[in-house]
Amino acid sequence: MSIQLVNVGIAVRDLEATIAFFTDLGLTVLGRDTVSGEWADTAVGLDGNHARIAVLDTPDGHGQLELFEYIHPQAIETEPTLPNEIGMHRVAFSVDDIDEALAIAARHGCFPLRGVATYEDMYKLTYVRGPSGILVMLAQSVQA
Repeated sequence: MSIQLVNVGIAVRDLEATIAFFTDLGLTVLGRDTVSGEWADTAVGLDGNHARIAVLDTPDGHGQLELFEYIHPQAIETEPTLPNEIGMHRVAFSVDDIDEALAIAARHGCFPLRGVATYEDMYKLTYVRGPSGILVMLAQSVQA
């Protein structure tokens, strides 16, 4: 059996704001759709499943995010995920300029949880609280 990661799906409060955040970081929108019907109910496990979706691609073409804004059933607001919580943790991106990435995030009202750290003279990295409380790790290689 072979296996390949296709995308990471994230339910969001505001699809357009989340698209704006990730496209400003450099992702591109591959497509948008509205999904509903028996197939969607079965696949997702929610009766009456109806959502607006967008698929975004990373510039290198090796990663995708699938964003969902639920129309029905109504989205459930929860506390933002903490870095040490069990379950879906974060989405991580390698960037070539962490300061530029943080400036872009700040324009969307998204800031590091604490600051920028250096890991073993290899990476500068930080966690940012993105739209809908999504944890986004940004990492810049500092090796020559």
